[in-house]
Amino acid sequence: MSEETAPICSAKGCRVDAVWVLAWNNPKLHTPERRKTWLACEEHREHLSQFLGVRGFLKDVVLLKEWESPEGAQAPGSPSGA
Repeated sequence: MSEETAPICSAKGCRVDAVWVLAWNNPKLHTPERRKTWLACEEHREHLSQFLGVRGFLKDVVLLKEWESPEGAQAPGSPSGA
């Protein structure tokens, strides 16, 4: 991947290449099988995981190079509210 297309961390203001996929869903908005994704660099993986975890949203943390999008999952990308 080129620098322009390399996935970047979803943490606000971070422009570092992503290493991790954080799969999550909000049970008030999404069906149980739905997975939204945030990307994280090494530095922000724990912070983003904790943010999702305390809300009960975090479902899985997987290395980006090992991620295979489950059916119904959003492609890895920037955080979104829904």
